[in-house]
Amino acid sequence: MQNRACQFMPFDSLKGFREALKEAETITEDKKIISSELKESLDRELSKIKVGSKVLIKYYYEFEYIETIDILKKIDKVYKRIILSNSIISIDDIISIKTL
Repeated sequence: MQNRACQFMPFDSLKGFREALKEAETITEDKKIISSELKESLDRELSKIKVGSKVLIKYYYEFEYIETIDILKKIDKVYKRIILSNSIISIDDIISIKTL
């Protein structure tokens, strides 16, 4: 009975082909170059935001832009990053930030 079951198992003739197709299907986006005006605007927004505020941030992560809503825990000016309750984002990767 066990030999009979083996004949119905899926056959993958090209090992890794399915994974390669799946990887090719993902849409990637290049990181945009931020203008000096936008950087200044982001700096002004960052200076207004208080710790504990709910923020909407759009940032670049792993070849795509992501939007997240989270609570601001700290702005780390030494390492140029924003620490949220669920993640840490580099300030250089941020394209927009708003207080909710």
